[in-house]
Amino acid sequence: MSTSTNKNSYKGLYWIWAALTVVGILIGLYAPAWLMPRSMSNNMHLTVLTMVVFSVAAAPVAAGVYATALFALRHWAHKGDDVPAPGPQVRENAVVVTTWLVVSTVLTVFLLIWGLGALAVDNGSNGKNPLVVDVTGQQWVWSFSYPGTHVQSNELYLPVNREVEFRVTSVDVTHGFWIANMGIQVDANVGTITTIHTTPDKLGTFNIRCTQFCGLNHAFMVTEGHVLTSQQFTSWLASQPQRA
Repeated sequence: MSTSTNKNSYKGLYWIWAALTVVGILIGLYAPAWLMPRSMSNNMHLTVLTMVVFSVAAAPVAAGVYATALFALRHWAHKGDDVPAPGPQVRENAVVVTTWLVVSTVLTVFLLIWGLGALAVDNGSNGKNPLVVDVTGQQWVWSFSYPGTHVQSNELYLPVNREVEFRVTSVDVTHGFWIANMGIQVDANVGTITTIHTTPDKLGTFNIRCTQFCGLNHAFMVTEGHVLTSQQFTSWLASQPQRA
């Protein structure tokens, strides 16, 4: 193959890479919000945004892998019984090696910084009078109590736009307290209280599930949660029987 033909064929590789990159970026921008559960809290907004950022950042790299594979199948596939001639070598190509190292390093550092920042924000509290909810897991139900009110419920009720501090524990085995719509998950361990924060910002109903295999009826350890207006939450709290 002549040098000009070789260059022209490589242009095809670049166009394949560019097309796949565009497709990957579009998928990264729109697929997470469509595929993931409805976002109902600041934590979940950050989770969806992180998925978008990571998917978009990975699109050019994934496109490079797929484009090279497609290009190789079209131009480097050997047919016949004779010994194939050596293909083009890039392992000692200074431009290719340097570009790969620089791009990989920049992407890795960027994603590391983003991930650490997201973890810090996700686990943080704004300290503005959070509503404390005690969460107790046991085979195979969740129970929720509101300190200072003597109210206990098997369904979770929260006011909108107010930070919530969950204090999670278990009375028998390890359970996993998971609210997918709010982007929070933490283990419920026996004899230990683990805290996690979130701020619901959408009205509606959501499911609470267990993420740890906790016995025979683990799959049925599901209950409902509700995000209400502040007035509705106050009315619900006042209507509940007071337990000692």
